[in-house]
Amino acid sequence: MFKKITEIFKAKDLRYKILFVLGIFAIFRLMANIPIPGIDVAKIQQFFAGNQFFGMMNLFTGGALDKVSIVMLGLGPYITAVIVFQLLTMIFPQIEKLYKEEGEAGKQKFNQYCRIAGVPLAMIQGYAMIFYLKAQGVIGILDPITIVAAVVAITAGSTIMMWLGELVSEKGIGNGVSLLIFAGIVADFPNNVQKMFLTFEQSQIFSYVLFLILSIAIIAGVVLINEGRRNIPVSYAKRVRGNKMYGGASTYLPLNINPAGVIPVIFAISILMIPSMLASFLNWSFVTDALNNAWIYGIIYFILVFVFTFFYTAVTFDPKSISTNLQKMGGFIPGIRPGENTAQFLQSILSRVLVVGATSLGLIAVMPSIIQGATGVQQFSFMIGGTALIIIVSVALDTMKQINSQLEMREYDS
Repeated sequence: MFKKITEIFKAKDLRYKILFVLGIFAIFRLMANIPIPGIDVAKIQQFFAGNQFFGMMNLFTGGALDKVSIVMLGLGPYITAVIVFQLLTMIFPQIEKLYKEEGEAGKQKFNQYCRIAGVPLAMIQGYAMIFYLKAQGVIGILDPITIVAAVVAITAGSTIMMWLGELVSEKGIGNGVSLLIFAGIVADFPNNVQKMFLTFEQSQIFSYVLFLILSIAIIAGVVLINEGRRNIPVSYAKRVRGNKMYGGASTYLPLNINPAGVIPVIFAISILMIPSMLASFLNWSFVTDALNNAWIYGIIYFILVFVFTFFYTAVTFDPKSISTNLQKMGGFIPGIRPGENTAQFLQSILSRVLVVGATSLGLIAVMPSIIQGATGVQQFSFMIGGTALIIIVSVALDTMKQINSQLEMREYDS
């Protein structure tokens, strides 16, 4: 372990990337403690302490929401914009071509559209949040100038978060959006654990022990899902070039049990924010009450995670492209004809594997809500819940893989 850390900091460019990411984290935490103008933070913290859904939202912003800071929306507007545009790829062929067929330049243009759309979404969500808090009596009467200043501050904070995420992806290591969400959860983790101990009751000791066991099971489950593979045998035909013979080898094409990673969980949380925002704006108390019910919330959350696992995989994984590349390299799956038959075979295997991956991911995400419904201990749902553990473990595993791959490249070069 210590040897690995020493190797990381000996490599100059890798050390720079890690220190750059840590510097971005520090900026994020500083911004998370800058409140928007005209807000009584103490009243708002009391409100969020008794609200399950907003407690979950607060978890993903690292406590920025209950402080009503300028980054109170986190990366929510940008993630919502990404979801909308990825849905549009299934409706409009031009957007699908831009995302899938125009290479890196097309993806950069696609991301640019998402960033632009994130700005008006941040304005709408910021105004809806202020309107909701005002309707709940958490904040007093605000004059129009203060409301405009607050919305501008929230929009600017969300835009800066998008920019920081892009910087981390470009100059750091790992996925910037996932790492910033990871940083928010980890930063508020000690505070959440402290709250859990302060509300501890001896009569609920069995429930706390059960939740500790559940947390360990969730960590093991996340590792199993992330590392699980379905290996498909691939053979390569022999080819003669000059005096040398190539191919003739056999290998495997690995299909992840959950190719989408932690993205479906992040997407599901972002989508769950929308009905709550609309309910607050339209004063639909029955929607808010339903989302605060552990069982209803858990069922909706599970369905969204399950659906988004299939959806995100369909957008990012193209069996036809893999089949074409295999055929060009002289590879084939034994017993399956190259071309269209190979693509259909890969799609059928992927569909069956995804049922296992999506179901497992959904169950892990809603386990704490199920336990909360059975035990009545509210802290289980968002203090150190399944969603937080899924993101922490998944992002940590992915980042470690990228660091290890860079270290292996340096060992190979030397």
